[in-house]
Amino acid sequence: MYGKTSIEFPRRVVCLTAETAEIAFLVGAGDRVVGVPGTARRPEAVREKARVGGFTTFRLDKILALEPDLVLAFSDLQKDVVRDLIGAGVAVLCTNQRSFDDVLRAILVIGGALGCEAAARGLVQDMSDEVRQIREYSAVWPDRPRVYFEEWHDPLIAGIRWVSELIEIAGGRDVFAELRDRHAASGRVVSPEAVVERDPQIILASWCGKPVDRGQIVGRPGWERISAVKAGQLHEIEGEDILAPGPSLMAGLRRIHEVIQAFQAA
Repeated sequence: MYGKTSIEFPRRVVCLTAETAEIAFLVGAGDRVVGVPGTARRPEAVREKARVGGFTTFRLDKILALEPDLVLAFSDLQKDVVRDLIGAGVAVLCTNQRSFDDVLRAILVIGGALGCEAAARGLVQDMSDEVRQIREYSAVWPDRPRVYFEEWHDPLIAGIRWVSELIEIAGGRDVFAELRDRHAASGRVVSPEAVVERDPQIILASWCGKPVDRGQIVGRPGWERISAVKAGQLHEIEGEDILAPGPSLMAGLRRIHEVIQAFQAA
């Protein structure tokens, strides 16, 4: 009889991105996570979980062997593995956050799906409170430095929406803010000449898991004229702090705020 059946929230969860794994752990469902991508590093306990592949290079057989009753995915970039999992009869929850508010909503959605809504709301409240504090702190600065964020180097790709928003929260001005609404990276390609023209006072870079080559950046033709290059204001931000749209964005926000704060002091 239906009335006598005890229905539970998902007990075996596979996460296909670092941030979905981090969210699951931070809302108290880490013990139910059975598989994670190779990029998952936070929290420490996530490293003990089975690895199921990379951001877009998953082994369907490895995922299915873990017998998940829910798979957590992110974005249209994972649509192929999501399609295959759904075809294999697996339940998939795929969020597609691009803005910082989207990130907070994704935490609530994932927390709700795992039966951890109260913890998810608490996490979102903590993040929102810190954002408000940093925004208030930086609001008193009379000038906001021009900031260029480089997500990739060949071609040059400016920051995705949530990065652009974090720069503003931290007290800077994204020199390519008009591109923040472009969902695909291809829509945020900029020319080296355009960066020179916008003359950022601070350059932040995070090359999608690849170490940033400072020499390559400062050696670009004409870039010696950029204020940030002349002042040595080139800073690498760890990808896991700025390119994974989850709770770790707070570490990226703090880092950017520190950079801008030091710039203001100088």
